[in-house]
Amino acid sequence: MLKFTGRGTAHTCSGVTRRDFLQVGTLGAMGLSLPQYLEAKEKGLVDKKNDNRSAIMIFNLGAPSQLDTFDMKPDAPAEIRGPFKPINTASPDIDISEILPMHAKVADKFSLVRSCYHTAAAVHDAGWQMMQTGRLFTGGINTPHIGSVVDYLRGRKTDLPANVVLPETMGRGGGNLPNGQAGGFLGKAHDPFALMADPSKPNFRVPDMLPPKEIGTARLERRKKIREVVDDTINYFESTEDAKLLNGNFHSAYRLMTSKEAREAFDLSKEPKKVRERYGMNRFGQCCLLSRRLVEAGVRFVTINTFLTVFNEITWDIHGSKPFTSIEGMKNIVAPMYDQAYSALIEDLYDRGMLDETLVCNVAEFGRTPKVNPAGGRDHWPQCFTCYFAGGGVQGGRVVGSSDPIGGVPADQPVSPGDLAATVYHSLGFDLHTVLPGPSGRPFPIVDVGNHEIRELF
Repeated sequence: MLKFTGRGTAHTCSGVTRRDFLQVGTLGAMGLSLPQYLEAKEKGLVDKKNDNRSAIMIFNLGAPSQLDTFDMKPDAPAEIRGPFKPINTASPDIDISEILPMHAKVADKFSLVRSCYHTAAAVHDAGWQMMQTGRLFTGGINTPHIGSVVDYLRGRKTDLPANVVLPETMGRGGGNLPNGQAGGFLGKAHDPFALMADPSKPNFRVPDMLPPKEIGTARLERRKKIREVVDDTINYFESTEDAKLLNGNFHSAYRLMTSKEAREAFDLSKEPKKVRERYGMNRFGQCCLLSRRLVEAGVRFVTINTFLTVFNEITWDIHGSKPFTSIEGMKNIVAPMYDQAYSALIEDLYDRGMLDETLVCNVAEFGRTPKVNPAGGRDHWPQCFTCYFAGGGVQGGRVVGSSDPIGGVPADQPVSPGDLAATVYHSLGFDLHTVLPGPSGRPFPIVDVGNHEIRELF
């Protein structure tokens, strides 16, 4: 590790983490991409009318059962349809599960895509990778997260980072694969800024916006002078990739840590109590509220992980027996929390006039088996599931695609992860023919040939 909090001592190892760089006031998760952005605009790769759009991606880690939430089959046999009944909603074209009554009230503002699928293995992290990048991790090529691509091409608007993950990046998924929440081949500079804190806690503060304990307040004001130490004591380090990252991100990190606007954006105490309670005084609810504040303050892309891992936590992973979740656990714990926070977010964005300029997309790594298993739960099923979109130019109250009578495979308009990624890029104003500097410097398209936005949403 490289650390500058002492005198005359420097240690190196094979990698320098964002927290290590914070010892000298830099964040590896942030990068200045203004030159790339200006070049993209000049080439017409950014649609100027959508230049100010932002996105909030809610990743439903664990994977909700399509048959118990958004694609119900009330006429199917009991072992297929499950225990819940469909209810009417604010949209005449949409019916959803009775366990999501607050979703029903805002169904005129979101649209469902019931024909999503992917062909990767039915393991969590394979789905995480595909659904957040549009591609499976193959051949050693780690495709960047959609938010990292946005960060690279557009840069940030303010002192806040362009790309943020709440409350922290995903944990273990069981498959030992990249989780898709990184800059990939674009480099560490385009990793998302991860909050690494629970905003529902009474003493909530953002760790990476605080000076290290070893550095006092007075020394923080002299932080920039520490660069002289770098020049005088470790010249050999400056030829490495980590040093380039240090140089490129130093001022970005300093701005974040000393910016009043950035501190205020993360300060939930400025929200009225009734607003915080409307979202729910839990981790996911306060992350949804914080995402609205961040977008309002200029963050371009926010990813919210509903949960952090599928192990030893109540999640959407309803296998039916411990250490996983039962259908009753989903009904009584997961769904009410999720339902409250999502509906609050959509209503809040709409009431503030922000929904048209903010895409909210809800995705998951796969769906659930059509047939209830012997434990009373449902297992992994990438062959068919539902995702949904609101705002950002999306017309609400629609249903795109359908599944077969048991919710097992798409019956029409199959939608792949690449198509979902293309939909997000399209909403944000990117030309889908945009290329990135890929591995070995070869051009790498943001989506593969044949992938396109879900046109019916717009």
